Amino acid sequence: MVQKLDYLRESPSQTAGPYVHIGCTPNFTGIGIYGGDLGTTMKTGPVQGQEIVIKGTVFDGTGTPLRDAMIEIWQPDAAGLFASANETRGTPDPNFTGWGRSPGDMETGEFIFDTVKPGAVPMPDGRMQAPHITAWIVARGINIGLHTRIYFEDEAEANAKDPLLSGIEHQNRVPTLLARKEGEGQYRFDIHLQGPDETIFLDI
Repeated sequence: MVQKLDYLRESPSQTAGPYVHIGCTPNFTGIGIYGGDLGTTMKTGPVQGQEIVIKGTVFDGTGTPLRDAMIEIWQPDAAGLFASANETRGTPDPNFTGWGRSPGDMETGEFIFDTVKPGAVPMPDGRMQAPHITAWIVARGINIGLHTRIYFEDEAEANAKDPLLSGIEHQNRVPTLLARKEGEGQYRFDIHLQGPDETIFLDI
């Protein structure tokens, strides 16, 4: 006998609210519940590859920093392997989680990730992608989290061959996806929600 299925209607979307970064990272406010917030530490021991720091700020359409934004990133390790049970290409770095979460500073709006330079990963069809990090942005007024990618300006050769970057129709906007090198192991990646420097967001 076929069981009858009751289909539920999708609930209306809502904004993340003004306190999403506080709810997800309570220690950030100084009133933490646990020993540390999830995603704060991506390196749990000595890691393989180049250690880097990525800093940035989320700006609204007027160029004003958002002080209540929260950013999450997901990336492979230095060898291009993900810390996932579905990773079949090799053994990922056991001391690297591959996932991080950072709220914007309450004064400046700046977020920061202490991570490693990711390795290249293949697409399902085998074509290699340039080293990159996937980023997800939520903040007050954003109904659905925004997805983008963080590539690196010092990976010019790999970037030129990357399927996603080379497929962007307006190539003058590609720099909005490039993290600028500011020093040894130091990168800057600002996110603009609107305006002439609007970051490219991906429909994922």
